[in-house]
Amino acid sequence: MKRLIDFVKSFFHKPPPVDTEDVEGLRIAFKERYHHFKLLLNANNTALETMTAIEQALAGRQPFGMSFIRSNCIAITVSLMRLLKHLEQLSGGKYNQLYGRFDEIWNRISGLLDQKKETVDDRLIIPLSAVDRTMGDLVGGKMANLGELRNRVGLKVPAGFVITARAYHRFIEHNDLQSEIDSRFIAADITDMEELYTLSAGIRDLILQARVPEDLEQQIMAACRTLEQEMGGPVSMALRSSAMGEDSAANSFAGQYRSELNVPAADLLKKYKEIVASKYGVTAITYRLNRGVRDESIAMSAGCLAMVDARCGGVMYTRNPLDTGDDSIFINSAWGLPKAVVDGGVDCDLFVVGRTSPMEISFRDIKEKASQFLCFADNGVCQFEITGENSGLPSISDAEALALSELALRMEDYYSAPQDIEWAISREGTIYMLQCRPLQQMDTLKIDYPEALIQKTQENLLTSGGTLICPGVAAGRVFIVHNPDDMIHFPQGGILVTRQALPVWASLLNRAAAVLTEHGTFAGHLANVSREFKVPAIFGLHGITTLLNNGDEVTVDTGRSSVYRGIIDLPKPVETAGTSIIEGSPVYQLLQEVSRHILPLNLLDPYSPDFKPENCTTFHDITRFSHEKSVQEMFNFGRDHNFSERSSKQLYYKVPMQWWILNLDDGVREGAGQGKYIHLEEIASIPMLALWEGIVAVPWDGPPPIDNRGLASVMFRSTTNRDLASYSRSAYTERNYFMISKNFCSLSSRLGYHFSIVEALVSERTTENYISFRFKGGAADSQRRIRRIRFIADILTQHAFRVELNRDNLVARVEGFELPYMLERIRILGYLLLHTRQLDMIMSNESAIAYYRQKIDRDINSTVLAGSTG
Repeated sequence: MKRLIDFVKSFFHKPPPVDTEDVEGLRIAFKERYHHFKLLLNANNTALETMTAIEQALAGRQPFGMSFIRSNCIAITVSLMRLLKHLEQLSGGKYNQLYGRFDEIWNRISGLLDQKKETVDDRLIIPLSAVDRTMGDLVGGKMANLGELRNRVGLKVPAGFVITARAYHRFIEHNDLQSEIDSRFIAADITDMEELYTLSAGIRDLILQARVPEDLEQQIMAACRTLEQEMGGPVSMALRSSAMGEDSAANSFAGQYRSELNVPAADLLKKYKEIVASKYGVTAITYRLNRGVRDESIAMSAGCLAMVDARCGGVMYTRNPLDTGDDSIFINSAWGLPKAVVDGGVDCDLFVVGRTSPMEISFRDIKEKASQFLCFADNGVCQFEITGENSGLPSISDAEALALSELALRMEDYYSAPQDIEWAISREGTIYMLQCRPLQQMDTLKIDYPEALIQKTQENLLTSGGTLICPGVAAGRVFIVHNPDDMIHFPQGGILVTRQALPVWASLLNRAAAVLTEHGTFAGHLANVSREFKVPAIFGLHGITTLLNNGDEVTVDTGRSSVYRGIIDLPKPVETAGTSIIEGSPVYQLLQEVSRHILPLNLLDPYSPDFKPENCTTFHDITRFSHEKSVQEMFNFGRDHNFSERSSKQLYYKVPMQWWILNLDDGVREGAGQGKYIHLEEIASIPMLALWEGIVAVPWDGPPPIDNRGLASVMFRSTTNRDLASYSRSAYTERNYFMISKNFCSLSSRLGYHFSIVEALVSERTTENYISFRFKGGAADSQRRIRRIRFIADILTQHAFRVELNRDNLVARVEGFELPYMLERIRILGYLLLHTRQLDMIMSNESAIAYYRQKIDRDINSTVLAGSTG
């Protein structure tokens, strides 16, 4: 009763008339208020665009990194601070409680962004003899596994020590590098290959120019002297990257970081910095981006091992990586260092060994091996040509193949899982284990093609053979990569064709539809990453770079190890290129957690008693509340000051109507709107006129016929739902309000039990164009209202709107299109405002739903989109 009395008092109590000398002051005040309103709208739209980018990242297939999360969180906080300051100016500080809510929400977000896994072990150097697999957070996955093999399994591993993750943090902190690195990532577009190369080079140069802290330098050199004593004299070392998370079941990081071979003690510090810098190589950045690994989660430790002067080396798998049913052991070997195998640059021997006792070699493929990697006398390694009969001889003997197989089974049994193992045999015949990680397996499924399709593939066959690396089918245009400079121009969805299967090409796998190479084996780094990314690949297709030309359209069929001319629609036996592998990753999960404080919209009803600043629990709530109150402040100006010039005018369209118009600036023609009414022909607002055209394009047939259940639902809800009662007491239930300028329109509309807001800014400046639509309400039960919301959402989605649903609340948006297209979307909204009224009452009748959907589609296509009628 008190609220009713207060409303009646406010209706009869008018502010005193404005003195003539005050009019100019009110004009200036309104102009100032409108200035803040426009800036508030800009900030609001920027915030909504940022929210859209976050939603698309969570829903899409494109990878993103921590720089994306940080930059968007910063962007939205900047937008909200601007929005709140302009709301403060508009309202005289009436809603400053929002600052406190903003601070609370931001503190939760920043807490998530800044969380770090602290290292409790402060050791900078640890001898390999003290390392096991429980120390992965300190020494990295690679060295943790090697320490386990040496100290728990009892296998032969080169002596050495580890420069730990704590040492890495000490180095980065000593040179204050992390803040600079973060800033460069935020400023760069890492989806642009050229910009990514520039970013990578700049950060690596920062690291290489930095100084190793004195205490760390002293401990590294002391550990080196200890190793020399253990080995009985000067020793050259292999420096091997061992980053956090590397060689895990989830992420192999195969070939993504640097290893330095045959390093003398004098070069140890320099090479250590190169290992650290390799964290920011192009391939490593791209790998982390696609795997959703946080940059902050990767601390780079390094293993310093006595160099094995290998007679031969390679990689072995304890099972078939392409067939989970095949438990054979696969050994890939080459003369010299195993680098020849893992780098994928040369062909190598293959031995397949059955594990049934007694073990036997079931298959041999001995290749012509043209070159090998050997240690230089002073430092480093070099690729040497193999001459004479050695090129065609097996790089390992049958006895060595069986000995390697025995060791492989020991490791698989110990870890209770298939293993991917790098090994070397010294010139003295000692077998050393150099790396061990979980083997990722997948199945190759072959689909039988119909006869017509078989004939088409045979007619278009370009080449076949090679080695299956990753199963799948793909089609696209050929892009031949000869050197890293070519990578900048590699197109999305291209077929990567190259001579050697080098690890550097891994940075293209998020773009490539398939990979074809002339050389390489399924044991190389590129092969491993291809399988991780599920990119169909065939290696060893001799002459493929001369057979194909850039731009050729081809189809790759790994199931038949074939390449066909043209685009052929083949059935896909497995999930292939383009598979999203970021979902579920650490970075993805972090964005999900952060988005819970940004995206959800809880303040849906502006007339609910809960629509208060203290109930804003997300950034989206703050934008919603601020926008609603800014509109009210603009409308209240003329009324509160009894200033007719900036009070709303009633639209006179054939008869006076409950449509009220507030001219913000240039929304009416010059000299119009002086009296109580304003006529449609006096309106100059482009978006309002388009909206009105949609409203009057097709006459409304009136409420749809409803059954007794529908009528009973409406009547019951009308008398029992307090929310509906609150609608009826609101000033907005009596009037539909337009705020207009030439290129802007905001409509707050109440038709029956349905409340909607349309906001549009449209002009020739395409990038600024947007339309926002909110819809809520209905008199039927919740099930019918929700079905009606989905009904409308489906129509809007069909016409390019991006739609979000929350119970019976709909939020839709479209932006960035040219003016004619945007005006068509506005007319569609005008039509829907009128013609979806009371449709909630028939939303349990399938035939009625089908009828109205057909009618609406027909009206939109034949009349609304055909142009103006009113």
